[in-house]
Amino acid sequence: MTKDKIVLAYSGGLDTSITIPWLKDNYDADIIAVCVDVGQIEDWDAVEKKAIASGAAKFYAPHVAEEFASEYIYPAVKGNVKYQGQYLLGTALARPLIAKTLVEYAHKEGAYAICHGCTGKGNDQVRFEMGIAAYDAEMTVIAPWRIWDIKSREDAIDYANEKGVPVTSTKEKIYSEDENLMHISHEGGDIEDPANEVDYAKILHNVNTPENAPDKAEYVTITFKEGEAVAVNGEEKSPYEVVQALNEIGGRNAIGIDDIIEDRIIGMKSRGIYETPGGALLMEAHQRLEALTLTKETLRIKKNLSNELADLIYGGQWYSMHNAAIQSFMDFTQLTVTGDVRLKLYKGNMTPAGVTSEFALFDADVSGFGEDDLFDHHDAEGFINITTLPTKIQRRMGLLED
Repeated sequence: MTKDKIVLAYSGGLDTSITIPWLKDNYDADIIAVCVDVGQIEDWDAVEKKAIASGAAKFYAPHVAEEFASEYIYPAVKGNVKYQGQYLLGTALARPLIAKTLVEYAHKEGAYAICHGCTGKGNDQVRFEMGIAAYDAEMTVIAPWRIWDIKSREDAIDYANEKGVPVTSTKEKIYSEDENLMHISHEGGDIEDPANEVDYAKILHNVNTPENAPDKAEYVTITFKEGEAVAVNGEEKSPYEVVQALNEIGGRNAIGIDDIIEDRIIGMKSRGIYETPGGALLMEAHQRLEALTLTKETLRIKKNLSNELADLIYGGQWYSMHNAAIQSFMDFTQLTVTGDVRLKLYKGNMTPAGVTSEFALFDADVSGFGEDDLFDHHDAEGFINITTLPTKIQRRMGLLED
């Protein structure tokens, strides 16, 4: 008789490594480990060997990093999304794609359930389960952290040792890390307390600290076509290649280090340290190009919708009518966001070094102090009279304080 199957969202980290033996102890099913490649740097042979050694019946590593770049990162850049004005949403953007891929493999294997290793305090349990529900509303979801007796990462390490599962985490270095093409996040341990100053040099993987960055500035030019980056320093690249190249350039110049206190979906505050070098460069360059090519009114509406978009992505609602509607607006605004942005990078700083576009709304003749056919200085008098009229009426009525 064929055994039931459970697809596990596998990363090879502490939480998912101990989940395999736990599932085998508690469910009469074969465990199918699926480690979705969204651009993280991995020794895939080693990850597969570890999954099988931990008790998985099968292992898959679908490579979807190009799709991640073009269909998730690029729309976020078009929308200038920053959760609470800071977080570039690296993890939140990857989870919907991972969830979709997990459902695909669950259907392929005939699995009745999908298991994830997210904690009951975290955001990712919401993001994964929202994504799974969007593609299979009937799929059973198993969330061990909401079931088992393991209460902490220290307990998890003890369980791993008990089951003979090799893990790299220790009770001294107990950080929880998530890596993809967009970023690397770091949480846990001494990072948790906002009062602690953290030694970034001991934590960061792909980004230099400002102290260790080169002493000479580096310039980078990013070319956009309708809001999408298509070339770096004049060399045409795919979305994946653009982000990869900018990760390298930004990383060596200490770009994209964010130490953030954020409000989680479930109501508590947490602290995270993020490395987002390529994403930071893309966002900065894109916003500078929009400032040149979009009207004031469009930028104002877009800013409000950017905040809304960031909130819904953070909350796991990528697959929603709400998101689709806002993305449609964002796409329309990008029709003229074409041109080159040059940035000067130096020890964590990005400063403008030139922005050009065939759709630039800046006119040197109009904006300068000289004469121009489109503007007469005398016209300003009537404009001022109309603009100040409400203030004059308020003064007459005695409504303004002295």
